[in-house]
Amino acid sequence: MTLKVLILSLVIGFNFGPISSFTYEPSKLNYECDNIPELNKKIIEFVSSKINRIVGRGYCWDLAAVPLNLIDANWDGKRKFGRKVDYKEECIFPGDIIQLKGIRLKYRDNKGVRYTEIMRNHTAIIYEVKGRHGFVLAHQNTQGGKPSGKKVSLSKFEFKNITKGKFIIYRPVY
Repeated sequence: MTLKVLILSLVIGFNFGPISSFTYEPSKLNYECDNIPELNKKIIEFVSSKINRIVGRGYCWDLAAVPLNLIDANWDGKRKFGRKVDYKEECIFPGDIIQLKGIRLKYRDNKGVRYTEIMRNHTAIIYEVKGRHGFVLAHQNTQGGKPSGKKVSLSKFEFKNITKGKFIIYRPVY
């Protein structure tokens, strides 16, 4: 089964081209991977120690930037958080960084209440890989910038709930 989403094509940096159609095939996601890279382990160790706490100024970007700088990783200091990962061909690991652009999620909670979340430009850490279904993300600056949303929290990111947008995954590197 495939999930149709709209994807923005990345040209260079933040210069996005026109919207194009994209079919996401979860069956192609390589999720059976064991050897978590050392830098990823350090990212997860840092994030785990910050759950329910504010990192940096509380912006989503800070949750990636602070540990990358602490471990002296190689990144551009903006939004290229390491090496771009082809999620259709490569393993995705906890500690990889995901950049969400124009993402719209629609889902129901366990009480049947419908929700729509829009993430126009959001950075998160992949905290856990949930097979073909998605990830558990660690992120902050959620809930529209309210003080409670500035703290690091964990939430599900399920592919079946994506109705629009694009994500790019980066692997921390030296």
